[in-house]
Amino acid sequence: MTITGIDHLVLTVASIDRTCTFYERVLGMRREIFGQARSALHFGTQKINLHEAGKEFDPKALHPTPGSGDLCFIVDDVAAAQARLDAEGVEVIEGPATRTGAMGAMLSIYCRDPDGNLIELSQYQ
Repeated sequence: MTITGIDHLVLTVASIDRTCTFYERVLGMRREIFGQARSALHFGTQKINLHEAGKEFDPKALHPTPGSGDLCFIVDDVAAAQARLDAEGVEVIEGPATRTGAMGAMLSIYCRDPDGNLIELSQYQ
């Protein structure tokens, strides 16, 4: 077996609506409702499925907790990403800083979503 990519991941959040508002407004993702009124955030060819704390969909992580995620998203322009965060009043907590991603050197900035998950926005150099 060879793993070839990531299709989706799951975030446990305190409020699906609050999370969707942030990811749509600040990061430009789009919300999709699927299954039995479940929510996902789509971007590129991937998605983030959302579980509301206390109402998780089975099977689930052993200890699902809002704010325990650490996610890195690739952007086309870190400067534009920083300008977008500034315009939306979202604090950049670190960066720009050089980091190493799956394909090499990248320039990254960091912020937090409404649950406190660490969000890294990176551009390959």
